[in-house]
Amino acid sequence: MNSRYYRRALQAGLIVGTFDITAACIQYYARTGKDPLVVMKYVASGLLGKDAMTGGAGAIIAGTIFHYFIATCWTLLFFWLYARIPALSKSRLISGILYGIFVSLIMQAIVVPLSRVARPPFTVTGSATAALIIVICVGIPLAYLASRAMTHTAFHKIEAA
Repeated sequence: MNSRYYRRALQAGLIVGTFDITAACIQYYARTGKDPLVVMKYVASGLLGKDAMTGGAGAIIAGTIFHYFIATCWTLLFFWLYARIPALSKSRLISGILYGIFVSLIMQAIVVPLSRVARPPFTVTGSATAALIIVICVGIPLAYLASRAMTHTAFHKIEAA
């Protein structure tokens, strides 16, 4: 793949990261009525520990950077897989849903438990809501953005020939 493809992957990481954190903040505010910036502190606490929850702007900035780093890593993985597994392009919707479920499971079962975050008690509703946000805000958009990047990359290769 050329650098244009990876530049599009990085742009896609910013897009899905924004979708995801916006949905998480809206969901948090709708559920609690509290300041949605607490979500950024929660993300920061995964790396910094519980002290991030009482932090100020620094914790919010750290959480934002950490969130976009994670979103971009998941995006780069999907773009890498998409370029190597032709079956992913057969149905973008199904690929996006399955990847969103995969990301959600890995985040909930491995990443968050290994982090320093103080997790709230498990609930089926909370877990399903988190999974749905990732499927809708990360998985499905990634499948469409990767398809678009692949199409544009192929177009530019033909154009250059």
